Parts: sequence; C-alpha cells; structure tokens
Amino acid sequence: MRPGINRRRFIAGASAVVAGTTLAGCRNPDVQTDERPPGVPVGPFDARSTAMEVTDGLDLRGRTAFITGCNSGLGFETMRVLALRGARVIGAARTLEGATEAVARIQGDAVPVACELSSLESVASCGQTVRDMGMPIDILILNAGIMALPELRQVNGIEQQFFVNHIGHFVLTSHLLDQVIAAEQGRVVVVASSGYSFAPEAGIEFDNLSGERDYSPWTMYGVSKLANGLFSLELARRLADTRATSNSIHPGIINTNLGRHFPRWQQISANLIGWTFMKTVEQGAATQTYVATAPALAGYSGYYFADCNPILPGERMRDLAQAEELWRVSEQIADGYLA
Repeated sequence: MRPGINRRRFIAGASAVVAGTTLAGCRNPDVQTDERPPGVPVGPFDARSTAMEVTDGLDLRGRTAFITGCNSGLGFETMRVLALRGARVIGAARTLEGATEAVARIQGDAVPVACELSSLESVASCGQTVRDMGMPIDILILNAGIMALPELRQVNGIEQQFFVNHIGHFVLTSHLLDQVIAAEQGRVVVVASSGYSFAPEAGIEFDNLSGERDYSPWTMYGVSKLANGLFSLELARRLADTRATSNSIHPGIINTNLGRHFPRWQQISANLIGWTFMKTVEQGAATQTYVATAPALAGYSGYYFADCNPILPGERMRDLAQAEELWRVSEQIADGYLA
C-alpha cells in the first residue's frame, strides 16, 4: 500500500479520535443545521469565512464595542478586526496587564480594562469603569469562557464553569445594558456553543448548580453553554421594546487555549492534526463578528447563529420557561453585584 494512502487513513482516523474526545463538546446532535428560523436573513458567508471577510467594506467609525476575553483566541481576533474597521474597542481580560498587552498588539482605537469573571467584585468594578466613560455601547460581545475543567471547582458555592461562563457575564451585562440600549442599534452577542447538548436532558438542574452531584466536566460545560443561550433568549425578550438586540452563536471547533484543561495527549493531537477538521481562529471569530456588525441583522433578536447564519437549535435552547427561571436564579446568585 502506498505511503500516501496510509498517511491519509491515519489522519482521517486520528481526526475522528480527536474530534470525538478532545472536542466532543463542540458537536451537537440536537442542532438541525438544515433548518433556518423563518424570516431571518441568510447571508453570503459560511464556515470558511473569516472575520475580515464578513466585515469587508464596513465602516465602524463612531461605534464602540466591548468584548471579554480580548487577550487571546477568538476574542483577540474579533477585537483586532473591529478596531481595523474603525470601531473603538474596549477590550477586557482577566487582568489589566493582559488586556493592555493585547491592545498594544493591534492597530486602531482600543482601551484595556480588567474583568475577572470569577470575581463579581472585579466584574462590577469593570462595569463602573465603562459606565464612567459615558458613551453608548453599540456592540457587547460576551466571548470569554472556560471549558471541561477536569475536577470540580466552585466559586461562591457554584460550579466554576457555570459561574464564569454565565454568572460573570450576567452581572457584566446588567452594568452595561443601559449603554447598549442608548446606542443607535445596540447588539449583545453571546458566545454559546453547540456543546449545550452535553447538558442534562431536562436542561439546567437548578438544584445542582454546585456541581457536586455526579460532576462531569462536559456535563457542566454543557450546562454553562445552555445558560449562555437561554440568557440571550430571555434578554432578547426583555429588550423587545427597545432598538437593542440579543443573539447567541456557536463559533465552531477551533484549537484555542479554551482547551488548556484537556489531557496533554489531546492537546498535542489537536496541534498536530487539528488542521484537518478545525476552523482557524480567523474563521472561528467570523460568526460573532458578523452577528455584531451585519447591517442586514439590525432588529433581529433572540436567534442562534452558526457558520455566520441563523439555525434552529434544539428544544432546550428554546425553552422560554427555563430561560425565565435562569434569570431569576441568576439574580439571586448575583445579589448585591447587579447594577
């Protein structure tokens, strides 16, 4: 057998292993990718499009964008592209040093701020800092996150993935929402994931937000991503009488430091053969950048996007009753830190 064929078979087999184990949380059997929500514009872009391509020709001068997780991966690429298109970008990272270093690496108008999502004191302080700047926020991208923590960790008694990925962003949004509403057409973009399919069949188990009952890294990651989607859905409902919108997105499978908690062999495998099935960072940033800026999407709210286009997610991501309950419970958890 020719060496070339052996190599191709090896790559195909190894890709399947990595996709099925290292990055399983990004696949979602619930999503009907051939179904589109009626009436929502379908654009010319797809899984291969980049953030630069989806903003080609856009002039974002005069607009302000805020993005969490600006120091690496999709957050950095999104910040870089928005700034190149003329937007003033407020880039948030866990530390001011990290945000400052990231901002120094891009061209354009960008301001660094610290926002440690596991500390509600830090989140509230960041919110106050941005409010003191006194300008409307045209684009709020809730991008930062953690994934598949191998062991149970808690923040204030709440499982850490749920706390960081959802509660931290919930509090931050409460502080910045008035500025989003004040914009000409403010947009909130929540980076969720098709990994919500790893949440329990019943959805969010509100009696197990501590994660102590049968902790599983992927299950609790799925719960946090389901929370992202349901938060965006409920926020859209609450913004219905304003010009502002809220949508959630699935960025795709990308090899970023989001996978830093994977076993070492999985990280090595992803680095070696990830190119065979993963998106690049430039492609991974496209969907959130598109939803944040596309003129055709003005006024469309409460939807879920993947590969730069709207799709219908599974029923759990459309559960209005659970979305409302999530909001209520989140307010209880964040009591004392909301705007």
